[in-house]
Amino acid sequence: MHRQYIDIENPDTLSLNTDTLAPPDTGEITIATDFAGVNRADILQRLGLYPVPDDASPILGLEVAGQVAAIGPNVQGFEIGDNVAALVQGGGYATLAKARADHTLKLPSNIDSRQGAALPEALLTVWHNVFTLGRLKPQETLLVHGGGSGIGTVAIQMAKAWGSRVVATAGGAEKCARVRDLGADLVLDYRSESLKDDFKNAGLAGAIDVTLDMAGGDFTALNLELAAPDGRVVCIGVMRGSTAEIELVPVLMKRLTLTGSTLRGLGMTGRAAGFAALQQAMMPFVATGQIKPCIDTTFPLEQALPAHTLMQSGAHFGKVLLDCRST
Repeated sequence: MHRQYIDIENPDTLSLNTDTLAPPDTGEITIATDFAGVNRADILQRLGLYPVPDDASPILGLEVAGQVAAIGPNVQGFEIGDNVAALVQGGGYATLAKARADHTLKLPSNIDSRQGAALPEALLTVWHNVFTLGRLKPQETLLVHGGGSGIGTVAIQMAKAWGSRVVATAGGAEKCARVRDLGADLVLDYRSESLKDDFKNAGLAGAIDVTLDMAGGDFTALNLELAAPDGRVVCIGVMRGSTAEIELVPVLMKRLTLTGSTLRGLGMTGRAAGFAALQQAMMPFVATGQIKPCIDTTFPLEQALPAHTLMQSGAHFGKVLLDCRST
């Protein structure tokens, strides 16, 4: 099938190319892509800092939404024309993309493909890190650093739908207000010079059960200080640096868990299990509107580089997307 896709010429140049996509293999479907999500892993890949696994496409893009265009052998539960969203092994920045059927979500009628493209990576990231590794329970308190990001905005809504209390950080008064509107019980400005005291004054020292941290760096020590007894700190990013100096005594005395993950590290089977769990536990909340993706800006596919530039700036709120229909 004929497709257009984004090719990495060099770290500063992305071009629109054309080729033919092979039919879907066993267990796969082909999706006529309406929209593709932009993720930080894409930026790292463009810069040569995120090696592509041997079994993945070298083409950028890890999540897409659109309609099922072809169905491979041994696939059940999908029909041509179904509206779907999927996590893909690369190849998402294209008019056609192949996805494993068990890495694909059927979209409920209240979610269009633009909104759907903002769901797979965020839903699976939050499910695995907050609910599986972090073991968040209803009534517990979740701290989300970067509450205005694509993952952060979804994490807040997932935790609130689950019945948990949510504390979040965001950069600047405007973003803090928008994060609060998503349902966060308390939002603090991470740019504040008194952030540590702000947490303490809010009565949160030693009160956070689960932390979803995409900051790393100097926030790591803060996370351990804020953690409740038996607290779980889950790192999914290093926006503030990949090294940290911490005191181990709080880890021992409070029986803390510090862990982290990447989606690619889950492997095919782990991602499939995550999507099966999401379909049961979280998609009903999406269908009722309790979880709704926040979208900042949508760029035409050929403007993938400006989309990356916006994400790198940190000025966005929610998801940045590519419109793959406008080539």
